Amino acid sequence: MTQPTHALAERLTAAERRQDSPNVRPRDAASLILVDRSRKAPRILMGLRHPSHRFMPNVFVFPGGRVEASDRAMPVYGMLDADSERRLMANVQRPSAQRARALAAAAIRETFEETGLLIGTTEAGAPEAPEGEWSAFAAQGVYPNLEALSFVLRAITPPRRPKRFDTRFFLADVSDVAHRVDGKVGPDSELIELRWLTVEETAKAELPTITRVVLEEVGARLAAGLPRHAPVPFYAMRRGTFVRSLLD
Repeated sequence: MTQPTHALAERLTAAERRQDSPNVRPRDAASLILVDRSRKAPRILMGLRHPSHRFMPNVFVFPGGRVEASDRAMPVYGMLDADSERRLMANVQRPSAQRARALAAAAIRETFEETGLLIGTTEAGAPEAPEGEWSAFAAQGVYPNLEALSFVLRAITPPRRPKRFDTRFFLADVSDVAHRVDGKVGPDSELIELRWLTVEETAKAELPTITRVVLEEVGARLAAGLPRHAPVPFYAMRRGTFVRSLLD
């Protein structure tokens, strides 16, 4: 089932509407929506991007970034739930469980790189990690835990933008943070500030339009009790029109 999302197109800023860059294939990327449900109104972790960034400066975003080769090599704990894995393999070229796993792992790694938070478990000992940012998981004895994540939304950057990503958004609970490393957020980092915000509070924050759309979708999902079997929204531009379809 698909439907045009004219409202989304109308909400785009002038910078978001620009399509004067060479067209490139979107790169696989992943983002993590970390939720704290310890209070009546759930709060979501948002990070403020550095004002000097060429891409989306000085706005609040979820931790995330592109998939790296190490995400396929990193040992993980557990498996994605069957619904998430199936939907991650839908509507893609060369679908595979390994690709779905790498997307989820990338969301965990990028969250650590940008916030210092390690999503995982200490019950399985220390993993043998590849070189790079994953080495912190081995040093802290944390296995990234795929069972902590659920796939909740997919969005592809429109054509002819400076950077294009095919981003899969995952959701996890703050209770699945196994460890924190300080020093990842600050004036010289990609994210200069972290805030825990309710969906209502995000209405007053500076956000990219697609981030607002994701928050609206996640807010509805939270209000419904986070049903794992609910279809996953998929936003993409087709023939010049934004379309919202559902991955069943």
